[in-house]
This record gives sequence, structure tokens and C-alpha cells, in this order.
Amino acid sequence: MAGLEEEVRAVIGGDGDAFRRIVIATNVRLVRLAARIMGNMEDGEDVVQEAYVKAHRALVEGRFDGRSRVETWLYRIVTNTAIDALRSGARRERSKDVATGATWDGAAAADARIALAELDAVLQGLPADQRVALVLKSVEGRSAAEIAEIMDTTEGAVEQRLVRARAALKKWSPDHE
Repeated sequence: MAGLEEEVRAVIGGDGDAFRRIVIATNVRLVRLAARIMGNMEDGEDVVQEAYVKAHRALVEGRFDGRSRVETWLYRIVTNTAIDALRSGARRERSKDVATGATWDGAAAADARIALAELDAVLQGLPADQRVALVLKSVEGRSAAEIAEIMDTTEGAVEQRLVRARAALKKWSPDHE
């Protein structure tokens, strides 16, 4: 996501097309993240759309201070928006037909939609903050330091959420005795 800092400066400077370029550069990754957190593509797309509105507003109003990388800042906005959606229960009714609906990368993604549904079924019982930490660590491959920055918390708090999430998943596992 190189060049995002330049695009942010352009948005702040009044370039109307710069934010569109940010969206084009980040959309696939952010939708993938949101879909993994939310458990389906439709909710993931809704979360990212809302996050982009928040990000644009923050840039235009001068609320982005540049202390973190643009990518991390966008991940934080998407993550917080997803947590809010999970907590409010604002989720769509899931379609039983996994081969239809929205896709990413312009390709039919039936396997990915099935994997999302399976991931959602496993993670559904976790509190939103534990779910997000686990997705960022285990699925997105982020370090504890990156997760702490994205979630605006400490590394210790991230590790604690991961331990609790893994313990809960182990307890729910069919292999657990």
C-alpha cells in the first residue's frame, strides 16, 4: 500500500480523486478483513463502506494526525466499525446459496464464501474484541504489536484477548473432553 501517505496529503490538499485512489488501493484487503471478522461478504462490504465514509470525513476535517501508517489507521477504522456492527447485532440474514452474491477480486468465490461461513460458525460465540484479535493474528498474520496499534490497545491486552479466545475455542471444540 505504498503511496497512501501521498494520497492522504492530496485529499487533505483538496484533490477530489485522491480518496478514490485510496479506495482502489485498499478495498480488496479491507473487505477481506471485514468479511473475516463479520463472517460474510455482504456485512464485510457494508462495514468497509461505512469505514471509508468515516475515514474520508476524518481526512477532510483534519482529524488524521499521521502518527500511524495510513494502512494501520484504515485497518483500525474497519476493525472498530466491525466491532460496533458485531456488538449492535447489525448483521444480514445469511443466504443459504453460497455461490451467489458479492465477491472480491472479480471472481466467483464459492470456496471463500464457504470458508467464511465456517470461520463465522467457529468464532460466533467470541466477544467482538477477542474475535477481532484472533482474526488479525491467525488469519491476517499480524503481529501482536500491529494488532495493538490497530485495536488502539497494548500488546499485553492483545495477548490476553488471544489467550481467552483460544481457551474459549478449545472449550467449544468437539475434541475437547
